[in-house]
Amino acid sequence: MSYVDGFLVPVRHDQRAAYVEVATAAAQIFRDLGALAVVECWGDDIPDGKVTDFRRAVAAEADETVVFSWIVWPSREIRDAGNARMMADNPMKDMAMPFDGKRMVFGGFATIVDTAAD
Repeated sequence: MSYVDGFLVPVRHDQRAAYVEVATAAAQIFRDLGALAVVECWGDDIPDGKVTDFRRAVAAEADETVVFSWIVWPSREIRDAGNARMMADNPMKDMAMPFDGKRMVFGGFATIVDTAAD
């Protein structure tokens, strides 16, 4: 089954175009490294929770929204190999990231249900 990297990132509203530009370039890099799909979603309906929520997870400020994104890999092994190649070449080293990377939330996930495979 596939393997998924997930991300939450706070991005200032006025940085949307810059974020889309960087995300588009990064998506091609991940595809070249073996990713099956890269999805980037701009926060549009993010309710405040009673205990926690997307905005609190990344300490989003009033002028920021949360970008929710994921990368689908064929397997964890291909993801790990792609990440190793990324670190060796660092093709994104010269890209100016239009967000505060210290507040990014990320992780890798083993797929347990996938209706796209049906």
